[in-house]
Amino acid sequence: MAISFLASEISDLCLGKPPLRPLPTTATIADAVLALKTSGEIYVSVWSSEHSNSVVACNDTGCCRCVGKICMVDVIVHLCKEENLSHPLDALQSNVSDLITKVKGQIRHLEPNSSLLEAIDCILEGAQNLVIPIHNNARTNLRKSQLTQSPLHAPTLHYTQEFCWLTREDVFRFLLNAIGVFSPIPTFTIEDLNIITKQTLTIHYEDPAISTLPLISHSLSAQTSIAVINKDNRLLGEISPFTLACCDETVAAAISTLSAGDLMAYIDHSGPSDNLVHLVKMRLQERNLSAMLDLMDDYYNPSSSSSSCCSSDEEFGSTKNGAVGRLIYPGRRSTAIVCHPWNSLMAVMVQMIALRVSYAWVVQEDYTLVGIVTSSEILKQFRSVVAS
Repeated sequence: MAISFLASEISDLCLGKPPLRPLPTTATIADAVLALKTSGEIYVSVWSSEHSNSVVACNDTGCCRCVGKICMVDVIVHLCKEENLSHPLDALQSNVSDLITKVKGQIRHLEPNSSLLEAIDCILEGAQNLVIPIHNNARTNLRKSQLTQSPLHAPTLHYTQEFCWLTREDVFRFLLNAIGVFSPIPTFTIEDLNIITKQTLTIHYEDPAISTLPLISHSLSAQTSIAVINKDNRLLGEISPFTLACCDETVAAAISTLSAGDLMAYIDHSGPSDNLVHLVKMRLQERNLSAMLDLMDDYYNPSSSSSSCCSSDEEFGSTKNGAVGRLIYPGRRSTAIVCHPWNSLMAVMVQMIALRVSYAWVVQEDYTLVGIVTSSEILKQFRSVVAS
């Protein structure tokens, strides 16, 4: 039964998925930031095409390809470079290709009739997003083409063809809906399944946050997180790319001036305190980073509300609502997402899906860090059904 389920077509996972809004490779980083803030999505897809004119009709899905994706974490890491901290506005005018990862295979194109097993194999080979063409009837395409001509709608048509993409979260949800076919695997503990990875990305609470930059890039690529620990190896919190992706670009100033512990408080869902914002500004002044200070002032208004979260009903990215600007979802707490070695695989999966992450820290009862469970290790368990 499990094998037949894994033969399901991935078109079943695409139902209701919104079409991707393309960003051309000729765009600037500032264009990508604007796209992120206006689309309400955590990622924006970057596309290359053989055509130079976007109005050219093309029914061949091979003539345009998604070559990468960008989120606010990429922008923040870019701005944290020493030369860009001094000239952030110039850095935002760089070409968007500067942010696209050089790691091949993170974006894969698949056909709608590809199997779930093929999708899992692509993910285990390193794919983070699977780009799938959306096949609509002519009437639907005409209606959507008319919508994209309106200034109120960002274009989603790639030369008359629309695409969506699938993530690990989508695959996880689909698997969980039919978890019974994989019995008894979901009932085993993560310790019994031997899927706890001991090697983790960690930083001490007092360490400067700027030292996390390589770790942030690595955790974004691996879709994991950075554990913030004390001298006794106890987990105090995390600096997660999933949280950073909900922040605006001014968080680069906080990363370059605060400790890891203070950064956790700065990016927490409720936003930083006025004292933390003042500390960041003071340290920017000490380093003569006036341009970054000006960028912060564009977002921070002491007379406004101290909350930086936005509800799902607010216009994303349009309000300078105090401290750190939130974009897509209400910011998630920097409290680490944890489980225990004796928790079942299904319990860990449910937690990951509920919190929209692809990992969970494994700790003992006293929060001593044991390791991490990742979505890749979990998918290997379901993939093993075919191999066995």
